[in-house]
Amino acid sequence: MHMKHALLKLSELAASQWGMVTTAQANQCGVTRLQLSRLAQDGQLERLSHGVYRDAAVPLDRFAAIRAAWLSINPSLTAEQRISRTPFDAVAAGATASHLLGLGDLVPEPYLFAVPQRRQTQRPEIRFRLATLPAASVTISQGLPTTTPEQTIADLIREHTDLSSVAQILAGAPSIDLTRTADLLAPLAARNGFHKNDGDALLANIQQIAHLDARSLIDQFKNGPLYDQFIRETISEMSLTAPADSPQ
Repeated sequence: MHMKHALLKLSELAASQWGMVTTAQANQCGVTRLQLSRLAQDGQLERLSHGVYRDAAVPLDRFAAIRAAWLSINPSLTAEQRISRTPFDAVAAGATASHLLGLGDLVPEPYLFAVPQRRQTQRPEIRFRLATLPAASVTISQGLPTTTPEQTIADLIREHTDLSSVAQILAGAPSIDLTRTADLLAPLAARNGFHKNDGDALLANIQQIAHLDARSLIDQFKNGPLYDQFIRETISEMSLTAPADSPQ
């Protein structure tokens, strides 16, 4: 295959995969490893990860390395094929998930993926955790299967992540199912100093650290700029609704 035709084939495939293509996918299209190497040497491709290349014309973003790692886990299938199959063969989890979700500031590496079947790797940038996740625990974020904020919080606590970091993630989540979060935290309550299966107590502790408990929210309100306005408006409404003095 001519090099120009090989690059066209790869570009077409990469267009639906964030500008990326795997060596296995390239071989299926008739592009050899030698051609991939030459295209990389010419600056047409850039090697991102083990067996994963990027079209040099496609700009990088901050999620590129995670996507490349995910593609490398099952390199013979396209991203579209893998996303369309459930259960997913690899779901971003832990700090990697929080990074994809845009929650907190945990370092996402090494990239952690929950997999339904036991896998091993000698690559230091990837870790696997054996887990069969229910559909309610998985979402799509930045194009990748990712644990939901609720499941991510539980996973981070399972990995003994500092509670202040977990609290930051909880505080930053735009919407979160607190009931489900407490249910997921229940098996982790005893190891964190609470009664067995008391996920509500563990969640309340994280909320307190995040200043999301009722007392903290009241204090924040009382010390915030809206409190004085609230008092003035309340007094004004009371004066308007108060009965007039009876004539003597």
